[in-house]
Amino acid sequence: MFLDMNNLLQNHLLIILGWVFVVLGVIGILLPILPTTPFLIVALALFSKSSPRFRQMLLNNAWFGPILKQWEDNKTLSRKTKYKASFLIIIVFAISVSIFHNNIVLQLVLIGLAIILLFFIWRIKEQAG
Repeated sequence: MFLDMNNLLQNHLLIILGWVFVVLGVIGILLPILPTTPFLIVALALFSKSSPRFRQMLLNNAWFGPILKQWEDNKTLSRKTKYKASFLIIIVFAISVSIFHNNIVLQLVLIGLAIILLFFIWRIKEQAG
């Protein structure tokens, strides 16, 4: 009885955390500071342990399902995905830096974040072939 209750609580907690990471990933689509893909990869891992239905929902998503499937299969991203992500990061951060043209500290922070994001994206293994 006690073990069943613990398993049930753990399962619900993993589902809630999975949805928190999905929401963060969706917010990351709109905000350049939050990366989308890592949050969705964490959500996928949480749903893999708690909800096959939600896991499949992520994998079947038209926008990020293929990237998550590729990640789940072989822990890689395609070069095309890396280029798209890099392009978006550069454009969004360039716009952000130009908006804050009077605040050099904020501009430097934004440039630093962009460099860190680009560094991490390009460190991920690429799909063979």
